[in-house]
Amino acid sequence: MGIFSRLSDIVNSNINALLDKAEDPEKIIRLIIQEMEDTLVEVRSDAVRIIADRKEAERQIARLTAERDDWEAKAELAITKGREDLARAALIAKTRVADAVDNETKHLDDINKGLEQQGEDIARLQVKLDDARKREALMISRHKTATSRLQARRVTYDNRLVGALGRMEAMERSLDHLEGKVEVFDHGRGNNLADEIAALQTDHAVDEELARMKQKLADGGST
Repeated sequence: MGIFSRLSDIVNSNINALLDKAEDPEKIIRLIIQEMEDTLVEVRSDAVRIIADRKEAERQIARLTAERDDWEAKAELAITKGREDLARAALIAKTRVADAVDNETKHLDDINKGLEQQGEDIARLQVKLDDARKREALMISRHKTATSRLQARRVTYDNRLVGALGRMEAMERSLDHLEGKVEVFDHGRGNNLADEIAALQTDHAVDEELARMKQKLADGGST
């Protein structure tokens, strides 16, 4: 049952769907092909056994049919000899053998139906296997091409991102440098005591001059 279940799973599977979900399509397609090949070998080996069973069933039917006919002939002979008791016993034996013929015939029918279905499944699997073999090289080539392109795109985008970040960092360093220049001019320029006193003296002199000019104007321009 395991072989036929696996065969059915493979025959009814969608190879493209399996590949879409796969992380490594090359590995998956090879595994699928290997599984198909192994299954074909097993199913064909099983078919050999079933065919042998069919031949055995056919021999059994032939033997039982001959035995049935022989009992019928014996029953007829017994009747002609006036031995109805022997005729009855022969007919009972004939009935028993006829039932065996019917059972073996049904068994043979089941074998033939199984072989027919198996043959159809093998044919379908062979078609899928041939198709997978034809597409294997193309699929592997497409996967390698797509992987290379994706890697190239990632590298390109990574370089662009690194370049953009690098430019931003360079701009920040330039701003830091410029701000540093401004701070240098102001650095150490705080007012000391001498500067403050000088400023007071200047203010005092200006105040005195301003008072003198006001007095002069008040006196009418006299000195």
